[in-house]
Amino acid sequence: MKKIFSIFLLISLIIGGCSVYKTIVNISRLKFKLGRVSNFKIGRIELSNKTKLRDVNPINIIKLTTQIARKKLPVSFILYIEAKNPNNGTGGFAPTDIVIKSFPWKLFINNRKIVSGNISAPITIPGKGHVKIIPLIIRANLYKIFKNNSIRNILKTALAIGGARGSSSKLKLIAQPVIGTKLFGEIKYPKPITIVNYKFN
Repeated sequence: MKKIFSIFLLISLIIGGCSVYKTIVNISRLKFKLGRVSNFKIGRIELSNKTKLRDVNPINIIKLTTQIARKKLPVSFILYIEAKNPNNGTGGFAPTDIVIKSFPWKLFINNRKIVSGNISAPITIPGKGHVKIIPLIIRANLYKIFKNNSIRNILKTALAIGGARGSSSKLKLIAQPVIGTKLFGEIKYPKPITIVNYKFN
């Protein structure tokens, strides 16, 4: 009887080990990339429909200068994170939806941290192989970062990120996702990952 129990325990450990391995492998295949930026405002200036400095109203530039004199440079925009879950049942991997329970992040502009945050609710990334968009609402005061810059340089950087032809290339996001699993509860990424706009990480 003792021998039978030992064999049963060994089989259970092997099965459990396989389940752990498959779960870890499926989670590790989830990738992220920075997508587009929208609704970019600096001060009260909406930049999403502007391409160059002369598109900005001089009166708004004066108002922005006044805010900077008060040590304020408020910026708000939406940054879209692209999440790709390739666990769609092909290539020997079981179809698996992945639930992101938590997504603590830090956002950087030109390698300087501007703000940190987290998602407000769990997000499911379907195992269909296509990209799921995660919008992050960003609000920050950039005075300390740009206080020694001219208005011209500040607006050029802002247009490069949030203008009509802008991109997220000057941004990077460092995050450490927490994944929810049915078998093993929450699994935290062992270390933070760096998310950029030119490749999935």
